[in-house]
Amino acid sequence: MALEMRTSCERCEKHLEMDQAAFICSYECTFCPTCTNEMEGICPNCGGELVSRPKRIKTIR
Repeated sequence: MALEMRTSCERCEKHLEMDQAAFICSYECTFCPTCTNEMEGICPNCGGELVSRPKRIKTIR
């Protein structure tokens, strides 16, 4: 099962490229590094830990 790679921060709506730093919880809520830091690494939706989202390299198909 692949992660849903969301393209914007759920808090500030900043656009996030697939190869940019972003943070997710186990429910795939997605936040930019600035918001993650301000929320002390805790998801406001589920209370879970926010961890670094893997970067996806753009591929040609």
